[in-house]
Amino acid sequence: MATTSISMRRLFGSTAMTVLFVSLRGNSFASAFCVPASRENMFRLRSGALFSSTTSSDTTFWRSNQDCWRPDVRDVERISFGQPAKKKGTGSRGIPHRLNEDERRSFDQARRQGFLQVTGSAWRSQRRDAPLLNTYRSLSDARGKPAIVLHKLSPTSSGEHEDKLVVDLSPLRFPDEFDAIGEEVKAMIQAEYNLESCVDDVEEGGDAEVDEGLDILEASDEDQYETRPIYQLPPFQLEWNVSRQEGKIIGKYLAEFFDTIEKSASKSKKQRGVKPGKGRRSGGYGIG
Repeated sequence: MATTSISMRRLFGSTAMTVLFVSLRGNSFASAFCVPASRENMFRLRSGALFSSTTSSDTTFWRSNQDCWRPDVRDVERISFGQPAKKKGTGSRGIPHRLNEDERRSFDQARRQGFLQVTGSAWRSQRRDAPLLNTYRSLSDARGKPAIVLHKLSPTSSGEHEDKLVVDLSPLRFPDEFDAIGEEVKAMIQAEYNLESCVDDVEEGGDAEVDEGLDILEASDEDQYETRPIYQLPPFQLEWNVSRQEGKIIGKYLAEFFDTIEKSASKSKKQRGVKPGKGRRSGGYGIG
């Protein structure tokens, strides 16, 4: 028996209806029935087998620049352990990338799931920055994919829309196309999940303090996207206020759409010879 589902946003009173068409192989008839679906149930249905994904074919409105400077994935892994990268510019002593044990687990999970989940802003006071976000953004840059991050802002997730889902398009390195891609992504999420972006305009740059004189370029410096490392480029972020369940489901949807899932990614193994540094605040290899 083959089952096909179509979501029809028709309102009968205040109830949305999901129409399921069921066909039996070998028989000459098909049946249809309606299932009442609240917004929460619609999200649950989308996460199950009743809805087939359409993300694999419709990828025509975005692309990544492959003719520019990018770090190597292995180098990103090395600096996440505090080791020196082979390719110059992959890391910086002014931008911390070395992960602790908890951040390592989240990083490995993000590679398998296609999007990163962090508590709050992922800020680490010892480094006066967020090494996990820095490293995941560098990984996304190495792979030429957007960085998808779910910020868990509510400890209990009991309320509606208390978390934040963020998509950073800067790793695509086509700044003149960010606006168009952003509008397409927002329209896609609106159509699929009836969820609007929480800001009218995408967020460029951030409020984080820049350490040790590192220059963060303006979005207008488009030619610099060809040669500069990602930590010297401003983020271009799309944001949605979501519940915990919505954030995970939409994060998975976007991960499949942008092909950010690393199915063969395995658990990171500690590199040989890695030792904690002494008195160093951020960056560089050998710093714990």
